[in-house]
Amino acid sequence: MLTVSHLDLFYGASQALRNVSLSAARGAVTCVLGRNGVGKSSLLRAVVGQQTIAKGEILWEDEEISNLPPHARTRKGIASVPQGREIFPLLTVMENLKTGYAPLPRAERNIPGEIFELFPVLYEMLDRRGGDLSGGQQQQLAIARALVTRPKLLILDEPTEGIQPSIIKDIERVIGLLRDRGDMAILLVEQYFEFARDLADAFAVMERGEIVLSGTREEMVESDVRRYLTV
Repeated sequence: MLTVSHLDLFYGASQALRNVSLSAARGAVTCVLGRNGVGKSSLLRAVVGQQTIAKGEILWEDEEISNLPPHARTRKGIASVPQGREIFPLLTVMENLKTGYAPLPRAERNIPGEIFELFPVLYEMLDRRGGDLSGGQQQQLAIARALVTRPKLLILDEPTEGIQPSIIKDIERVIGLLRDRGDMAILLVEQYFEFARDLADAFAVMERGEIVLSGTREEMVESDVRRYLTV
């Protein structure tokens, strides 16, 4: 569904991505791994349209989207959960969820029932302000807000960062359920190896803006991947 081919991306004179190619398929989790500062988030920003690429192409469902603005990509079914969650702290949980209505036609502006099946804690906190939630609960809210848009591609940037282990397991379960439905592609950026390993159907390891290892879960050699994650 998503094909990224030979991307170069710059911040001024600094090159963040070098000839990066990647694909993410429906019904699969594609994990991008690497240390801080190797270009993982830059890759995601390029896919969602928050950063202009210098070279290469991004295809979504066989359509070139490299020049589309972020809101147009969202309307095509691409949803992102950014690093740091970026929920609205002064809005309630329900109001945060409703911000996901923006790309939807009026007839579809409702909260799917599965949201509260996946994240029952949010149903108990609908009137609570987002800023009053724990870090783990805010992460669940950020994922739920993305799911309100009915995405066909869900992009997650380090969803385990700063999250307590019990909620990491909940998020892992939700990602697995979404993958197993078979109608969504999931692109996951992670530093936490065990989380990525247990979810990945395909993986790519980045170093200095390049992909240096890639393959399927079966092809992953754990020691080789860990070598690029240790500081």
